[in-house]
Amino acid sequence: MKLEVIKASEDELEFILKDATIPLANAIRRISMSQVSVFAIDSVTFYENSSALFDEYIANRLALLPLKTEDGYKEEDEVLFSLDTEGPGTVYSKDLKSHDKKIKCVYDKIPIMNLVEGQKLRLEAKARLGIATEHAKFQPGIVSYKYDPKDEKTFRFKVESFGQMSAKKIITKAAEILEKKCKELNSQLEEI
Repeated sequence: MKLEVIKASEDELEFILKDATIPLANAIRRISMSQVSVFAIDSVTFYENSSALFDEYIANRLALLPLKTEDGYKEEDEVLFSLDTEGPGTVYSKDLKSHDKKIKCVYDKIPIMNLVEGQKLRLEAKARLGIATEHAKFQPGIVSYKYDPKDEKTFRFKVESFGQMSAKKIITKAAEILEKKCKELNSQLEEI
């Protein structure tokens, strides 16, 4: 296989993969979107909510905020976030304070909700690592490819990160997961 990079930035990666097969290209695409783990808010404890929105609705919005995901964390690790604000004004993602400086909201200006005069919102949220086959909030980005009908062994990939990690890292992690799965399969076949 040969890889030729067309475009590379933090959030986007385009490359051509040559001498590959359709099943391999599809495995890379699917694993990239569904098996690469990222942090997302998974549980929220409300201490005060005098806004017009239900707790569950706010919790859903918080869960969909992309959180920066770094290496070195395990599946059982949790990161605590807190929010304590009062209206009037718009509550933004930057108002959600992380207790771990490495794991925080990727974008500061995502509006969560509006509070009017006298309305308060005070909560704690826990984020954990997960994968998109469990819930869409854990999806790191979108990966697509197309192939040349004249050469079905050449694929043009496009990777768009949601910001939790770089586009390159998404593909790198997917390759590591694919390699691990192949080694596990090979190990089990050797036992036969």
